[in-house]
Amino acid sequence: MPYTQARLTIELDEAQKNDLQSKLTNAVGNAFSKPAAYIMTEIEDKCSLYMGGNKLDKGAYLSVSLLGMTTKQACEGLTQQICSILSNDYGIDGKNVYVTYHPENLWGWNNMMF
Repeated sequence: MPYTQARLTIELDEAQKNDLQSKLTNAVGNAFSKPAAYIMTEIEDKCSLYMGGNKLDKGAYLSVSLLGMTTKQACEGLTQQICSILSNDYGIDGKNVYVTYHPENLWGWNNMMF
């Protein structure tokens, strides 16, 4: 049940959003052994992000929520994949990317709780 929220300073067209969504879904699914059918991704572009008081031309903040606990190793590997995707495909340097992880014990879906 991972949910990934990606906020980027750059503008993306629909094809780029679909491509990023697919890459993030695959990376998150692989990191946490979850099928793509249960992964939700949100992409918000043209965000104003600041680091050290300076507005970033190219930066990103990603928040990954998941059901249950995980390991630091899994998060570290996913952070590396996310930074690689953003750097290689969108020109966003990893030094301008934050990724946070939020293990959740209570998660609802389809009129029920897991």
